[in-house]
Amino acid sequence: MSRFFKYIVIFALGFALWNYWLKPDKGISDAADYQSIEGVQQFNGYSMTNLQPYTGEFRVLSRENYNFGREAEISPVDFALGWDKMADPAVYKQLSIRQSNRWYHWRYENAPPIPVREIETQSANTHLIPATKAIAKQLAQIDQDDLIYLKGQLVEVKSSDGWTWRSSISREDTGGGACELMLVEEVRVISNL
Repeated sequence: MSRFFKYIVIFALGFALWNYWLKPDKGISDAADYQSIEGVQQFNGYSMTNLQPYTGEFRVLSRENYNFGREAEISPVDFALGWDKMADPAVYKQLSIRQSNRWYHWRYENAPPIPVREIETQSANTHLIPATKAIAKQLAQIDQDDLIYLKGQLVEVKSSDGWTWRSSISREDTGGGACELMLVEEVRVISNL
């Protein structure tokens, strides 16, 4: 095999892998692929149970895409979301906000712009599960600072090997386990900054 041909094969494989891992709808099934049996949806070898409806207008404080790991098969993107005072740019722009490893972090320099408890209870990291490929594409186009409307379900996801990922169902909790795991059934951008 010629050296040139080897380079072509390596390039083609590299491109195929890059395209697979960076597709915005990677791992997302069409709605028709979800099978619902007594309130439990089956997809991609996982079962998903609705815990409660979740709807609202939120400001996207930050967003982070994920391509690796079991969680990324289900939820390829997290949004750090703010509501009430934390949806106000005059408030949240005074904070340093970042996401990593499925966590949302914030800090302030001298004094918090609003009481710390309000920051904690008016913002959250939200793991988003697109219900369809169309919704996955919509989520991929949403930017930090967009004001958005989301409608869907907080869910618990389980696999046959016993692995479980469960949403918080409270806006009052903080720390480990406080993130929302949301099946997104509807999304729209209300306004951009």
